[in-house]
Amino acid sequence: MPTGSNVGEVIPHLREALEGNGPAWLPIPTSDRREALRLSDALLPGEPIDDEIALVVTTSGTTGVPKGAMLSASALRASVTATHERLGGPGAWLLALPTHHIAGIQVLLRSIDAGTEPTVLDVSGGFLPEALAGAITGMRGERRYTSLVPTQLIKALDAPVAAAALAGMDAVLVGGAATPTPVYERAKAAGINVIRTYGMSETCGGCVYDGVPLRGARIRIEDGRVILGGAMVASGYRGNPDHPAFAEPGWFRTDDAGTFEDGVLRISGRLDEAIQTGGLIVLPQVVEAVLVTHPGISECVVLGLPDERLGQRVAVAVVPAEGAEPTLEELREHVARELDAIAAPRELALVDELPLHGPGKPNRAALRELLLASSAS
Repeated sequence: MPTGSNVGEVIPHLREALEGNGPAWLPIPTSDRREALRLSDALLPGEPIDDEIALVVTTSGTTGVPKGAMLSASALRASVTATHERLGGPGAWLLALPTHHIAGIQVLLRSIDAGTEPTVLDVSGGFLPEALAGAITGMRGERRYTSLVPTQLIKALDAPVAAAALAGMDAVLVGGAATPTPVYERAKAAGINVIRTYGMSETCGGCVYDGVPLRGARIRIEDGRVILGGAMVASGYRGNPDHPAFAEPGWFRTDDAGTFEDGVLRISGRLDEAIQTGGLIVLPQVVEAVLVTHPGISECVVLGLPDERLGQRVAVAVVPAEGAEPTLEELREHVARELDAIAAPRELALVDELPLHGPGKPNRAALRELLLASSAS
């Protein structure tokens, strides 16, 4: 399936997928030949697949063998319908994300369901807040929506014209990675109706909005692990029928830790990114949530590095706020005031921007290499 700026070529295929007609489609990034070949080799387009499968959407990881979530037409319809129901009705959508990831695909599926033509923001050369503002201004319709990743929202908030344009929209979905609380509060203060979404390719994208599951989505917690079920769950992974994440029919075992109380889901971090340091377990996202409240930090990523004494040591890569240059000592003090001192970072790298992969997710592997190189020098 073509992607990128060729949205006109993509939509007929997605309309077939939503209606349950025609073959299953595998969206791949045509602008990246190497990645397209990697995905094709792993996910075998052209080989037989169950008739109920409409789309095979790859997960956003960049290492190891790619996994393809098999999504049925009924799962896609359930997701689209529940989203419009939660938002208050169908509307016009602005596409500002790649169409080979589930978040971008969903913008197009929702447009098809609403009977509207999506407004397309070309992000092939990078995300420009001024261009976002212009695209929003040109949108028509009683209700207007878009979907962004946190990094895009941060850039938009730093550009008054873009922030004002977003404030005129009925809803701005933000997902793909956790939205830092200070960013969320800034957006709310700017009058932007931000809705934080939680989900993944395996659940047709976001299935929990502001902590509350969409209609048809189910949540349970087992030993601190978030398990998602319901109408939006994928039918498994392409070519991997025995994957443990789908061991229980109708449910998907995530790698996220969280709680589900009084009908609200709260994610505390990734189980597979936990740092074991000094005999204790530290969840990076918990430390990040504290660090981003420091006035000298715009964005940050916390991860563990090998340490002979501690097993792992906590390290952080920081994008400083404009004009700031935070030091390791002050960041350690900042974290220690809120958390156990063992969670305070022992290593710091200042970067101009965070390397990303997938739909706005920090590339932790690249950051780990950066921090290891910094500590060795």
